[in-house]
Amino acid sequence: MLSLSRLKPGHLKLLLRIAETGKLQIAADQMAISQPAASRILADVEADIGAPIFERLPRGMTPTETGRSFLRRISMILAEFEGLEQELGMIQSGQSGRVRIGAVTGPAVGYVVPAIAHIREQTRNLDVTIHVAPSADLVRGLEERHFDFIIARLPHGYDSTDLDLNPARTERVVLLANIQHPLAGRKACALADLRQYEWVMQERGAPIRQAVENAFRTNGLALPDRVSNSSSLLVALTMLSAGNAITPQAQEVAELLGTNGIGARLAVLDIAQDINVEPYFIIRHKHHASTAAVMQVYHRVLEIL
Repeated sequence: MLSLSRLKPGHLKLLLRIAETGKLQIAADQMAISQPAASRILADVEADIGAPIFERLPRGMTPTETGRSFLRRISMILAEFEGLEQELGMIQSGQSGRVRIGAVTGPAVGYVVPAIAHIREQTRNLDVTIHVAPSADLVRGLEERHFDFIIARLPHGYDSTDLDLNPARTERVVLLANIQHPLAGRKACALADLRQYEWVMQERGAPIRQAVENAFRTNGLALPDRVSNSSSLLVALTMLSAGNAITPQAQEVAELLGTNGIGARLAVLDIAQDINVEPYFIIRHKHHASTAAVMQVYHRVLEIL
């Protein structure tokens, strides 16, 4: 087994310089060390591997068979060192790194995605994960260090002592329907007019569904009778395309759908009152360390909000 524990990157660079120039003195000058020091380093390495790396000839030094194998390997090692140095520098400057974000649907679409798109205009080496889930799951994930920060609502009664909270916007709910829906295009629809239609809503207890149900109750109305439960936007859109169903969605989601071909087949119903969800927060854990890359994305999200 070779005893190479004393090797340093500078030693490896010296050996490559000798191979490139064929002259020990020139290689030593390029490394800014004396020729005796360079000669001693070369002798130590050759002693460690038990074979000469270079053949000493009148016209200069050329690698031996052992030397060619050795130099090929150390060239790869130095390339990895240089790559590591660059990567660490980029991580420390926020130009690279891993960022894990959890968010409820509206902010994920409206703020996180634009923030990432903006940062990628200057930085293309971010490894970003965006996880969309209910607030309770996101808060638990933050506690368990699965996320660097989240955009969510705090569960009622939750102890937020260890959390850094930045209030965000109140989420507005819009009602989407097929463009051929009987109420599409009608002004100031009353909630009472909506009860007779089929609905596809988020699971019971979800903030958007809760806001819709509260709007009906506040107006002294019974809840719609025909409701399919699904938090899947794909399921909701499929049901809208197949008939006269109505689905409540965050305004940011509706705006996103309006930017592509799907939006041409959808209508936002004009209702007589606003439906809003309680505000969400941008949340970090006070005791969890954050990299420069995480903070870069975090501050960009705050700027957008």
